[in-house]
Amino acid sequence: MGAVVADMSMSVDGFVAGPDTDSGNPLGVGGELLHRWLFADPQDPRDAAVSAEVSASVGAVVLGRRTFDIGVDIWGDVPFPAPCFVLTHRPHAELAMTSGTFTFVTGGVAQAVRMAAAAAKGKNVQVMGAATVRQAIALGLLEELQINLVPVLLGRGERMFDELPADHVDLNCTRVIASGAVTHLRFRLMGSLPAT
Repeated sequence: MGAVVADMSMSVDGFVAGPDTDSGNPLGVGGELLHRWLFADPQDPRDAAVSAEVSASVGAVVLGRRTFDIGVDIWGDVPFPAPCFVLTHRPHAELAMTSGTFTFVTGGVAQAVRMAAAAAKGKNVQVMGAATVRQAIALGLLEELQINLVPVLLGRGERMFDELPADHVDLNCTRVIASGAVTHLRFRLMGSLPAT
């Protein structure tokens, strides 16, 4: 049985995107530094193995509407070859792509995760987008979190863990893989205390 997971590249100062994210700067200004490890030529074998492992594990994707709006033209397809469920307040017909279909979900993160889990066929549900990941954590839906910690200080942009609606979330570190370009940290989410 798959898990509900997130895989995010993050700067040492906690940013997962630079400022001014839009279709011209999908990772924000300077945000491409967070993915240097992923597109390095040649790529470190340790980083290549982590990337391949993530890709092979994805059975379905849940992503926010903003991530979809910014990414769809860049990807030219779904972000992973799997069914994708887009959170939105604006109903939209399904959008079939070469490697999968975007289904637009108006019922919130919990509904999208349920739909994705049913479509994942025993593989993982990948949650994409900082706000969507935070919502999944807040609802207790996210089971695993991989942070690809990049040795850069962005100084500004979108922080991964701002506005978590809990006093704390316990994490169990299950793996650390380090290369010269990035440190891959995998955590199992153990639980949280409700905000007071």
